[in-house]
Amino acid sequence: MAGDTLAPPILVVDTRTRPRSDTNETRAVTPSGSFVSNVSTISNPFLTPSASNSPFLTPPQSDCGSSVLTVDPAATLRPDPGAEDDFHVDNNPFAFSPGHLDRLQDPKSLPAFCALGGPQGIARGLQTDLHAGLSIDETSAPSSITFEQAVRRTSDKFPASEILTSPPGSGAFVDRIRVFGKNVLPAKKATPIWILMWNAYNDKVIILLTVAAAISLALGLYETFGTPKEPGAPPSVDWVEGVAIIIAILIVTLVGSLNDWQKERAFVRLNAKKEDREVKVVRSGKSFMINVHDILVGDVIHLEPGDLVPVDGIFIDGHDLRCDESSATGESDAIKKTPGEQVMSQLESGADPKGLDPFIISGSKVLEGVGTFICTAVGVNSSFGKIMMSVRTEIEATPLQKKLERLAVAIAKLGGAAAILLFFVLLFRFVGGLSTDTRTSSVKASVFLDILIVAVTIIVVAVPEGLPLAVTLALAFATTRLLKEKNLVRVLRACETMGNATAICSDKTGTLTTNKMTVVAGTFGQSSFAKSEVEKPGTRNVSQWASELAQATKDVVVQSVAVNSTAFEGEEAGQFTFIGSKTETALLQLAKDHLGMQSLAEVRANEQVVQMMPFDSAKKCMGAAIKLRDGSGYRLLVKGASEILLDYCSQKADIDSLDASELTDGDRIELGSLIRTYAKGSLRTIGIVYKDFTQWPPAGAELEDGHVQFHTVLNNLVWLGLVGIQDPVRPGVPEAVRKAQNAGVVVRMVTGDNAVTAQAIATECGIYTGGLIMEGPEFRKLSEKEMDSKLPSLQVLARSSPEDKRILVARLKALGETVAVTGDGTNDAPALKTADVGFSMGICGTEVAKEASEIVLMDDNFTSILTALKWGRAVNDSVQKFLQFQITVNITAVLLAFISAVADPDMHSVLTAVQLLWVNLIMDTFAALALATDPPTERILDRKPQPKSAPLITTNMWKMIIGQAIFQLAVTLVLHFAGAQILGYDRSNTTQRLELNTMVFNTFVWMQIFNEFNNRRLDNKFNIFEGVHRNQFFIIINIIMVGAQIAIVFVGGAAFEITAINGTQWAICVVAAAVSLPWAVAIRLFPDAWFAKIAATVGAPVVVVYRFLAKLCRKVGFVFSRLWRRGGKETADSLSEKKEETNTNAAAQGQESAPEIVVWEGNDNERAKPSPEIRVHDPELGQR
Repeated sequence: MAGDTLAPPILVVDTRTRPRSDTNETRAVTPSGSFVSNVSTISNPFLTPSASNSPFLTPPQSDCGSSVLTVDPAATLRPDPGAEDDFHVDNNPFAFSPGHLDRLQDPKSLPAFCALGGPQGIARGLQTDLHAGLSIDETSAPSSITFEQAVRRTSDKFPASEILTSPPGSGAFVDRIRVFGKNVLPAKKATPIWILMWNAYNDKVIILLTVAAAISLALGLYETFGTPKEPGAPPSVDWVEGVAIIIAILIVTLVGSLNDWQKERAFVRLNAKKEDREVKVVRSGKSFMINVHDILVGDVIHLEPGDLVPVDGIFIDGHDLRCDESSATGESDAIKKTPGEQVMSQLESGADPKGLDPFIISGSKVLEGVGTFICTAVGVNSSFGKIMMSVRTEIEATPLQKKLERLAVAIAKLGGAAAILLFFVLLFRFVGGLSTDTRTSSVKASVFLDILIVAVTIIVVAVPEGLPLAVTLALAFATTRLLKEKNLVRVLRACETMGNATAICSDKTGTLTTNKMTVVAGTFGQSSFAKSEVEKPGTRNVSQWASELAQATKDVVVQSVAVNSTAFEGEEAGQFTFIGSKTETALLQLAKDHLGMQSLAEVRANEQVVQMMPFDSAKKCMGAAIKLRDGSGYRLLVKGASEILLDYCSQKADIDSLDASELTDGDRIELGSLIRTYAKGSLRTIGIVYKDFTQWPPAGAELEDGHVQFHTVLNNLVWLGLVGIQDPVRPGVPEAVRKAQNAGVVVRMVTGDNAVTAQAIATECGIYTGGLIMEGPEFRKLSEKEMDSKLPSLQVLARSSPEDKRILVARLKALGETVAVTGDGTNDAPALKTADVGFSMGICGTEVAKEASEIVLMDDNFTSILTALKWGRAVNDSVQKFLQFQITVNITAVLLAFISAVADPDMHSVLTAVQLLWVNLIMDTFAALALATDPPTERILDRKPQPKSAPLITTNMWKMIIGQAIFQLAVTLVLHFAGAQILGYDRSNTTQRLELNTMVFNTFVWMQIFNEFNNRRLDNKFNIFEGVHRNQFFIIINIIMVGAQIAIVFVGGAAFEITAINGTQWAICVVAAAVSLPWAVAIRLFPDAWFAKIAATVGAPVVVVYRFLAKLCRKVGFVFSRLWRRGGKETADSLSEKKEETNTNAAAQGQESAPEIVVWEGNDNERAKPSPEIRVHDPELGQR
């Protein structure tokens, strides 16, 4: 095609056999510039525009009904600009590319569905089978197929597909993976370490320090190399201080960025584990459980209620499938799915396409129904994959982190005020002495720089940037350890919230019990059986009972449990098993072991199912309608909660002949008593009923979309019998419940079982201790006031609906409780979302429940919740320990530097800038690592949970902070001011004065090291070494700190302005610092009540000063912002003068000027009145 002419494509005939490749003959360019490969150019519908008049260029007519839906494949499947590459894959043996299949779902497109030939065409093009799925033996593609061969409803016009042979050593599904990809999203690109370092460095204080260090270094180098030295004078080392500050800044930056880098890697590993799950697929005609990442395009996948759809696809067949696509499409209503072949048939017959939806969207949730679908897009090509790639976000800060950041700002303001005050006091002294100062200009500049550096360093020490780091480290450490202990934390804030949980609402099945159901008892008419646990004299075991049962009765029971079931046969851990609901698998195991059922698939194949009725959580039952084999009519099979089904029955079946007779009141009373007897033995009772019809749909039944509404046939049923299923309590659960109760957590059981069964299980678990047991229907009728009065004594909620569970959680939260909830089903999602912490089941939980939860119990065990409780408390404790430690250092270091600098004639602080930076490194990074990694002990459960209103810093913590700060200040100030007299040193002796300063610095650091041990306890108990041997981080970090401090004293003299000291001096430093340990005992013995009264009296002036400083900062900030805006206004005025003429002309032409929009940040009283404005809140000024 050249210029503006359209020429018909050249027919190229090549009879040679050759491998598939993109040659000139097999690769064509569409008018839009896109590529279509491996299709014949003579009938390719994408080669030419549909508007052409040439008969050679007209696309073939679609097979879809032209009266309703006219399909133009060229337009329908034309690539979007920029997406051409998705439509071209080199050496593609399949009929379609990812781009073609993407047209099905982006958005949902029935024209694209028709253009690709419907489900049969898609299956042919993907070389799969709609019933048997992919072949488990596939390596490379079985054959090569063209687009036309795939999409034509009658494919006999085309030659057979070219058979391809696999090269030796080929892996499984290599061509399929190469063309369509794997169901894996590319790993989120980790932030490079250098960017993290730059982010850590981009702190205003660090930049300010860098400027000061550069100036110090420049002056030092000038004094060293640029000024003449007296003969014999020692070399100047003034440059060392600048270098040391730079090195300290680099260390702080590097350590902070490395922590962030390790945290990112930890979350990548956690997310990889979170996304790891299994799904049910059909391959080679058999059902398999495979990893979700192993799903391939062409796979046939099972859908069941509660499943989260992992990939895009087309619905093949099923019963009453409805999906919630709100998370993917925003559509809030449940979407009914229509099988693909049915859609094609209706379109070909000219039916209205409205309401036809065969599309299965990844990320949607199956609400009801069952079925299978063929996968058409995986990984980044799927709808969910595209959404996930576009909305990847960072982990949100936790509530505790935000609370600590606010505290950090408050501390930084106080520290900043102290630094500013110190700077101006020293500056005034410096300026006042300039008239009599005879030193050189460089020396004066050096003195001024020293003042600036000390002031800036106080700010650095005061800013507690380690607080958020401590929270992050504690949470990351806890979540990693929890993963090893079968708790997968999906949302970080859940870990800290769980530590203060006051109530746990637990499911029974699978959490408190093993979820390994077994039929242990049953009654069918006058025939019954029991196991030894519930055995009564005269009853038979299950084998004896089954051997005496009539074949017709066996057939009905087998039909009820096999056909009326969503479970299926499969393999787990290499052994045959039934996969599905534990109740259904227990019934199937009974049928297989004792009722002669050979193969589940065979039983289902022998029955003609006319309608499946999925489990209805409101009616507690499920059903299936089958056509009788003799053609005499239809049979409705129903199974579910026995006491509910009993109300639907009006007849009972004879166990031998299946003749129906009236169900009398006496029969009802007897059956009700039997149900209660089973329930008292902790058995779940399942009723089996049926009803025969002469036609289907039955006369008088309500229909929707041609299907009978389940509730309209639940009447006048025939009672066949009931079975009792046992789900034993998990080992360790009673002990875990006792520990939780001892920790102040109220455990409640919420179950769908009746009250009698629930009471039996709750008693065995230790949950029921004589409190209140209620059933859902009664509970939901209570008013809020009545509910609030009963909740404190409520221990068991039986026969509860999902809404009952949600209401219970909401009311508990309204009463101020911190509520944890466990759930495994789709219907548990509302309660899981409502709760403060939602626990879902990793084994038996549905994908919806897992998505709604914050923590996944990988082993479905209640004892794992106790583990989360312990680690949650450990996280909160770790942060409080670090907070107690850091505030002590903050107060001591700032006051010490302030007092010593003001008192010193040369205005030098006893702690130099480099020394203060080392202390800052200790308290911000090392202490965070050491104190945030303390594992919990069993004794952590011996205390009650902290209420939500509890302060971050408790009275006990303030007592330790103030007590240790007083001790540290006293020791360091005595050493600094009176040390020379006490130790007999001569202050005029430079060496002895330097040794004394070294002892002050050394003692101060050692006090922090010993105080770190004191802060391992937050209560008034004395054993600060409890569990220290289990925290390797704490031991290693303390060894590093001790070793580094020793090295600094011996070899860091020039940088730290200290000198090596002797053994006696070392002993004085260490012993004086070690006194902080017995001093901490004295502090703990001081009554909390006395301290609280003293603090309330003494602390009042501190609060007044803080408020004054905060107000002063706001005023200063306001002045600077006014000056800044005034400068900007002058610039704006000059620009407005240039625009004045344009505005005048516009007005003259009758155009109205737009009102001015003023963003105001000042006082309302100063605000100019005239023009309309938008007023915004300025957080710094605190005004609107």
